[in-house]
Amino acid sequence: MMLSLEKSSISLFLLLFLAITTISSAHNISLILAKHPEFSTFNRYLTLTHLASEINRRQTITVCAVNNAAMGDLLDKHMSIYTLKNVLSLHVFADYFGSKQLHRITKGTTLTATLFQATGEAPGTSGYVNITNMKGKKVGFATEDNDGHFSSNFVKSIQEIPYNISVIQLSNIITSPAAEAPVAAPADVDLIDLMSKKGCKEFAKLLQNTQISKQFIDLMENGLTVFCPIDKVVNNFLPKYKNLTKNGQISLLLYHGIPDYHSLGMLRSKNGFINTMATTKGKNNKYDFSIKNDGDNVKLETNVVTAKITGTLLDEEPIAVYKIDKVLQPSELFKSQSINSDNSAMGPSSGADNGDGDSNDDGETTNNNGGMIMNVNGGWFVTFVLSIGLVFG
Repeated sequence: MMLSLEKSSISLFLLLFLAITTISSAHNISLILAKHPEFSTFNRYLTLTHLASEINRRQTITVCAVNNAAMGDLLDKHMSIYTLKNVLSLHVFADYFGSKQLHRITKGTTLTATLFQATGEAPGTSGYVNITNMKGKKVGFATEDNDGHFSSNFVKSIQEIPYNISVIQLSNIITSPAAEAPVAAPADVDLIDLMSKKGCKEFAKLLQNTQISKQFIDLMENGLTVFCPIDKVVNNFLPKYKNLTKNGQISLLLYHGIPDYHSLGMLRSKNGFINTMATTKGKNNKYDFSIKNDGDNVKLETNVVTAKITGTLLDEEPIAVYKIDKVLQPSELFKSQSINSDNSAMGPSSGADNGDGDSNDDGETTNNNGGMIMNVNGGWFVTFVLSIGLVFG
C-alpha cells in the first residue's frame, strides 16, 4: 500500500512538472524585453515591423537584441520601415542558441537560417548567419555575404526558456548589404477613396466630417487595420450617432481602427481582446473588443453587438481594410446589453473589467515573466485532469 502511494506521488509530481513545462513554453518577446530598458528601441521596432508577433508564433527561436546605442547607429541611416524589417529579421534565428550552445558549437562554427531568409527577400544565402567561436571565448556573428568579417559579438544572455526561446545581446547590428538594400514601399493608398468606392462611403464621410481621417492616414505607413461598416448599417445607425457628443463620435470612429496591421489569417488565429485607436490608459476607457474565430468567420464582440467581417477591401501589408455588417458599439458609449442586440440604448458604460491579466498584441493573457497563462479550457489542463484520474482511479 505504501509503495503504491509512493508511486502515485511520483506520478503526480511528474504530471505537475509536465504541466508547468507546457505552460512555460509560450513566450512574449515584448514582455521579455520590457524588463530591460536598455533594449527599449529594439523592442519598439520589433513591434513596428510586426516581427514581434512572428517571434511569438514560433516554437523555437533565438532573438539577438542590441541596446539603444546600437539601434541609434542603425536609425541614423534613415532606412524605411520596410528595410528596417529586413535588417532586424536577420537578428532572429530559426533555431535555439543559448549561452551554453553558443560556446559549444560543433567544430567551432555553424550556419543558421534567419527570418530574413524565411521571407524569401534574401538573395541567395544572404539570409544565413555564420556563428563562430573565436579566441578569448568570444563568439562572432556575420552574414554569408560579409566576406568573413564579424561585425558583431555575443555580449550576454538576456533570458532563456530551453528550448523554446533564447534572447541574447549582441554588441552591434549584424551588417548585411542585402538586408540594408532599399525596399520600395507599397503603392500609395487613398483610404477615403477606397472605402467610398467599395461600399463604405457613409463611413468614409463620417471620418471626413469629424476631420479624423488624418489620424488613420498617419498610421498607414507603420501599420493600420480598419473595420468599415457597410453603407446600409451606417445609415440605420445614424440616429444613435447624432445623439453622441462630438468627443463620443470621434471615439466611436477611432474604435473602428487598430494601430497595427492584421491580415485575415492573423485575425483568424486570435481569440481575445485587442486594443483600438480609441484605447486610452484609463481603466474605464479601454475601448477594446474581442476577436472570435467562428469557423471561416471572424467576429468582433463589443459587449453590446457582435459584428462579422463580410469582405476585404484591401489586405496588403502594412494596411488592411475589412467590411463589417454592424457598427461597432463600445460599452464606454452604449449600455451593455445582450450580444447582437440591435436595439441597445445609449448610456453610460457598465465599467465592468474584462480581466486581471495584461493583454499582449496577440490578444493572449500574459504574466510579468513573458510567459503566457494558458486558459483552463486548454488541452494541457484536460490531459492533466485525466492523468490524475488514472493515477488515483
